[in-house]
Formats: sequence, C-alpha cells, structure tokens
Amino acid sequence: MRHAYLNPVDESQQLRRSFRGALLRPGEEGYEEGRQAWNGAIDRRPALIARCTGADDVVEALRFARERDLPVSVRGGGHSVLGHSVCDDGVMIDLSLMKAVSVDPAARVARAAGGLVWSELDLATQRYGLATTSGAISSVGIGGLTLGGGFGHLMRRHGLTVDNLRAVDLVTADGERLRVDGASEPELFWGLRGGGGNFGIATAFEYDLHPVGPLVLGGPVYWPLEQAPQVLRCLREFAPGAPDELGIMIVAHRAPPLPFLPPERYGTPVLGLLLVWTGDVDEGLRATAPLRGVGTPLADVVRLVPYRAVQSLIDGSAARGTQAYWRSHRLPTLSDAVIERIVAFVESATSPFSLLNGWAIGGAVSRVAPAATAVGEREVGFELRLIAAWPPGDPDGERHREWVRAGWEGLRRHGSGRQYATFLADEGLPGVRAAYGGQLARLVALKDRYDPANVFRLNANIPPSNGATR
Repeated sequence: MRHAYLNPVDESQQLRRSFRGALLRPGEEGYEEGRQAWNGAIDRRPALIARCTGADDVVEALRFARERDLPVSVRGGGHSVLGHSVCDDGVMIDLSLMKAVSVDPAARVARAAGGLVWSELDLATQRYGLATTSGAISSVGIGGLTLGGGFGHLMRRHGLTVDNLRAVDLVTADGERLRVDGASEPELFWGLRGGGGNFGIATAFEYDLHPVGPLVLGGPVYWPLEQAPQVLRCLREFAPGAPDELGIMIVAHRAPPLPFLPPERYGTPVLGLLLVWTGDVDEGLRATAPLRGVGTPLADVVRLVPYRAVQSLIDGSAARGTQAYWRSHRLPTLSDAVIERIVAFVESATSPFSLLNGWAIGGAVSRVAPAATAVGEREVGFELRLIAAWPPGDPDGERHREWVRAGWEGLRRHGSGRQYATFLADEGLPGVRAAYGGQLARLVALKDRYDPANVFRLNANIPPSNGATR
C-alpha cells in the first residue's frame, strides 16, 4: 500500500530542514536512477530516497522513517542479489555519496566511509602498495561485503575481510551513534563481523592493511569443459595444501569473446581458474605450475599485472542492469560426483551469461577459531555459487531461476549443510540457520538488544526472539 501522505510537499519538508544531502521523491529528477539496484530484476519504488552525506543525515533519515513506521532499506553498493538496498513504499537510506577515505601507510590502517565501493578503496590503498581482503567485483560496496564476512583473492593469506576489520561506526535502530571495536563493544563487534546489516547502519569502517602489489602474479587459465574433470580432480588434491599466498577462484561458463581465447571457442562451455599470487614471483611460478600444467589449456594468462586489474578481471560477469539469481553451497571436497554435477550444470545453462563461480577455502581463513567471529566455521574446502544471469527483456527469468534451484538441489547431499551468509539469496530463515548454526542464539541476543523491532530486516535477516517482522 502506498504511503500517499509522502507524495505532496508535505512531511518530507520537515526532513529537508535538517538533512544536508539530497531527498528524492517519485517523479523528481534523479529518482528513477537512484532507485535502481545492480540486479536488473529488482523493480521497487521507495516513497523517499535519502542520499546521505554523513552520519548525521543517516540519523535524521532513520528517525524520519521510524516516526512514520515506514520500511527502511540501506544502500551501499546496491549489489544484493535480492535487492535488499531498495524497499517499496519506505525510506531508502542511500550512503553512496559518502566517499571519504584515508590511509595511514605507517600504521597500515584505512578508514573508509560506508558508501565506497571496492575499486575506490583499492585505489586509495594501492598508492602505498597496501590492500585488505576485498571482493572480486570492483563495483561491490564495502559495507555489505564486509558485514557478511568478505571473500576475496587475498583471503588465503590475510583472512576474510572481517578478520581485517578494526572498527565500525554504527547508527543503531534507535538513532544512537556508536564506535564499535573489540575494546568498546566487543560483543556487538563480534556480531558485526559476519552478522550482516542486522544491527544497524555502518557509516564507516577501519581496516588493517597489508603489503600487496602494486604488481601481483595473476590471471586466468582456461580449459574446454570436457577437461574439467581432470582439472578439478587436480584442484581437489592441490588446494588443501596450497601456499597461503595463492588465491584460487573457480569459474565455469560459456566462453565470452575474450582476446586470449580462440575465436572458435566463443560461446562454448569452458572451465577457468583465476589464480592470484601475492608472494615472490619466481616462487609463485613454481607454486602454480601443477595447476597450470594440467591438461591442454585454451589460454594461460597468468602474468605480472597490477593488483587493481586483478580486482576487476571478472567485472564483466556482473554488469549493472543484468538480471540475476543465485544459490550457494559449501563443499568439503570436489568428489567425482560433485564434478559430474558441475559439468552437467554448466552444459545445461539456460542463458549464455550464466555461470558457476567459487573459491578454494583454506589458508589463513581456516585458521581462525569458529567462535572468533559471527562467520563461524571456515573449514578447508570449497564454496560454489550457481549464478543465473540474463539480459533485460528476456522473458524466461523463471526458467533461469529454476536452472539454479535444480543445480543447487543436485549438490545438496554433497554439501556440508552449512552456508556462508554473504552468499545467501532467498533461502529465508532455513538459510540463516544453515549459515550461523550454533552462533544463531548469540546473534538473536544481539538483535534483541539493538533492534528488537526488526527495523533492519532487509538482509539475511536474523529475527528477534519476539518474532517481530515489521
């Protein structure tokens, strides 16, 4: 139901008197662009978009929404596959104007406002040859990825993003501004490291940085899909003992027209490993040789490249406006049965833009105690995402979604029974339980304390114990 009382020159004028950013209502310039999420399948219309310039604006916009019992969504980079950043008939609190970033190269610490995307933070830190674990799509917002755990090419060496998080500036549901770190708010800090946006709006983050780049040894190696069993069997033996310096991403899809692939292979199914080595180059060449030497690759583009280039290598698979849907599994190993299902899944893709994407989990990630963060257990193994992607105007969206669901169901009995919260989609409360397991009761206690009315529910939602869903 539309909140029509927000349409005229009305109550929003009260907010304008205390709000420094831009307020956009339906019909106003910038509104249509402002309501767009990354996933082109999302089509929602907020009653008001509050484009904040700082934490004070966030407090004012949240207060305005709560006083009128309006739904609240929070936008950082807008990359949630379910479009959590955009609500219907409520207030969309948009952080995308909040771009401040500072780097202390001596202390190896970065402070970043909640509206940054990873390409912007990497630009600032790479000036000093520093980086922290971040996502593999450069346009993803730092907020959602960080609060969900944070996977990236550096994680086997430096842990997940949350393992490098020093502090968060948070606006709670009642409008209180907190600096949250291990000393001032240790329990809330634990929950923010993996618990997502359930406890407040993160307006700034502080990260530990590490020497990385500016050049790293990295790039993809591609094989025809018929060689996938050979390659993946090699990977399952190699990955658990791989050096920490080596990040390993898996990708399987129909070959795009990349200049390093044979033109006759365009549009045919291929398997790729994206390798990123952040240590000594000669050592890296030796360490990656077992993977690069398997079978007969169509292309091997592993070479010295800028770290920032590695960070955007697969951006084309997540172009803004593409319609998308995904599901994920955690797998202890790539058994022969799993490999067979992966090949069949890729061969049966219903859209030329769909793909399978995943990570080899291990190294520093898996040496963090399960109770240390809300992410929980990070056992050595693999994470796979089954991703449907299709262009605007394609009428077969449900068919593409069903392709993902069928593939996900086919892998279910091979999985660990757990999921990573950062990759949850529409699994609902069963997915949240699978993600947090024994940690869930502790997270519910935090929800009861900081958001008992479930104001922040557009996320992988941890409902309060009172059952509030409004």
